[in-house]
Parts: sequence; C-alpha cells; structure tokens
Amino acid sequence: MITIRKSEERGHADHGWLNSYHTFSFANYFDPKHMGFRSLRVINEDRVAPGEGFGTHGHRDMEILSYVLEGQLAHQDSMGHKEVLGPNEIQRMSAGRGVMHREFNASKTEPVHFLQIWIEPATNGTPSSYEQIAFKPEEKKGKLRLLAGPKASNGASQINQDAKVFVSELGKGDSVSYDLGKQRYAWVHAVRGKVNVNGRTLQGGDAAAVSDEASLTITGENGEPSEVLLFDLA
Repeated sequence: MITIRKSEERGHADHGWLNSYHTFSFANYFDPKHMGFRSLRVINEDRVAPGEGFGTHGHRDMEILSYVLEGQLAHQDSMGHKEVLGPNEIQRMSAGRGVMHREFNASKTEPVHFLQIWIEPATNGTPSSYEQIAFKPEEKKGKLRLLAGPKASNGASQINQDAKVFVSELGKGDSVSYDLGKQRYAWVHAVRGKVNVNGRTLQGGDAAAVSDEASLTITGENGEPSEVLLFDLA
C-alpha cells in the first residue's frame, strides 16, 4: 500500500529569515494525522536567509540528520564542533543525554536550502555524538547511496535506530529498485524533480508512505535530474 503526502498539504511557516515546510507536526504546526511515520519523526525543508540562523537551543534523545541541497550550513555545538556542511554531505547529531547547538547560514550573500530530519532513537540516554561525512556526487547518480544506518559502514553515518536512509539522483528514465523485506516500511521523499514510485508519481516536496510492498522501483520522470530520499523503517 502506498499513501501519498502531497507537498502542498505540509505545514508551512514563513518567518522572513526562515521559510520552512513541515512534512510532520512541528512547532506551531499540529496535525494529529501526521505525527511521524514509524521512527521517522521530522522532515523539515528549510530555506534560511543569508547571515541568519537558529539560535542556540537544546535537544536530547533524538537522531538528527541534516542534508544540504544548496548553499552552506554552519554548525556549532556544546561538544566543541564548529563545522560547515554543504551539498553531498550528511551530518548526524545524536542528541542522546543532551546537547546544545546552533545552525546558521554560513554565507552573508546566498541563502541555504536544506532538509532537517529527526529519527527517534532505539534507546534513550546514550552519549551525545556528532558525525559529518562527505561523498562524491556520482555515488548517488542512478543508484541508492546509503547516508545513515544502524551499523557503521564505509561512508555512511551510524544512527541509534533500526532504520536506513538512502539518497538517489535519477535522470529521466533512470531507475533504482529496493527490496523492503517482510515487516518493513518505507518513506519516500521527493527532494526535487519528478519520480515514479511503483506507479505513483511524486513531485518535489511530495512523499509516499509505504507498507505491505515487497519491493520498490523508483524512476526519474523529469528532464532535469530528480533527487529522492528513501527511508527503510522497522
């Protein structure tokens, strides 16, 4: 079964410096029908104006992933990390017992466009940690590139949950297939462009909740490259 979540159905907040779309309930946007999907709790599509950002704030017991689409995102935290994240990188912050951090646009002239993803951890109270991994653009072209999973692997970040996160960039007619396995669920988020997921079309910002499907085939349908995130969830 595939249930489509259209882009225009998402929550929206425009604060001037921040233009944000919420796939699931977040901050002042509350929808009891969209509180998350399995362990996936948040997908926010954020655009932050030049020189602006989120002030220092705290988190605990959450796996937080950031994926930049355009621009540069600066990060500072109470663990001592001062980093800048760009496209074709994955940032993972395990909040665990608690961490203070801030994110802001590293540029004074260009906006930053990124996805903020929260996954509920399998266990609470673990040590806080941070990881940032870059990969080559060709690693996601016409294939599924693992960004994060429950085990440390070459070029993928480890998260405290039975979940895997993949990214793929697909030209028109390019396809990737994925076997879900029994009692597994998937969430497919169309980052940009247009794709077909088992016969259902997703435009940029759309998503598909997947259950009782043995496998997925995702095909690019756009003249320009399309990009998707695939979440394999318990």
